[in-house]
Amino acid sequence: METQEPADPRVVIIGAGFGGLKAAKHLGNKPVRVTVIDRTNYHLFQPLLYQVATAALSPADIAAPIRGILSKYENIEVLLAEVRAVDVEARRVRTAEHEISYDYLIVATGSRHSLFRARRMGKLAPGLKSLEDAIEIRRRILMAFEFAEKTQDPEARTAAMNFVIIGGGPTGVEMAGAIAEIARETLAKDFRHIDPSAARVILVEGGERVLAAYPEDLSASALRQLQELGVEVMTGVRAREPDRGRPRGGWEVHSVPGENLGCAATRRRLSAKR
Repeated sequence: METQEPADPRVVIIGAGFGGLKAAKHLGNKPVRVTVIDRTNYHLFQPLLYQVATAALSPADIAAPIRGILSKYENIEVLLAEVRAVDVEARRVRTAEHEISYDYLIVATGSRHSLFRARRMGKLAPGLKSLEDAIEIRRRILMAFEFAEKTQDPEARTAAMNFVIIGGGPTGVEMAGAIAEIARETLAKDFRHIDPSAARVILVEGGERVLAAYPEDLSASALRQLQELGVEVMTGVRAREPDRGRPRGGWEVHSVPGENLGCAATRRRLSAKR
């Protein structure tokens, strides 16, 4: 009587970011069946998203096909789908079109930005976690200069050339520095009626220093470099939604007690940029 060989265990990996790809490569050509599920068909190098957002790189420069990356591993299949649910009891992953059983599950779905309690902020200013976010931010930055070039209203021109970045973490610091660089260098000679280098770039951080997760000497170095680029850095300052009774909407910057109050102009700019 012939005995049937037991099938290799099946590993399902949800997400093809850094963690998901690392796990898949480690299991490549091993005695397991691997299914990688992602809702896009490309792996995104997120640390360089800010360069796409500031027109320094094209989207293709930081995105690579998942299938191409994993094609040399015969035991790995890639499924383009969005996971809707995981049935832990039945050991099944559910998408809109499939149910995939698993012996082992790796969830590597990454993270998304948090708006904390200011949920309406997302309608006015996108985060920076996807190619779509980066392309939209790039469009807004470039169109702001185009609007400033053609408008005859001095106040509207000034408002259009004010850029406020909320959050002094790595992404916020990189974005602020990159916007300042393109305004003062890349676009400096491209317009006839405006001076792009006159753009005002403001970085707002609610904590005591930028890059708070890093050692203080690195934080201080980042602050100096931002200031050398002309970025105005406001620490101990938070942006919040206005009171519901306010007729125009928009956003306000509020100084934390103990900090200087030099943010009144920024408060007006944020409202104007809504």
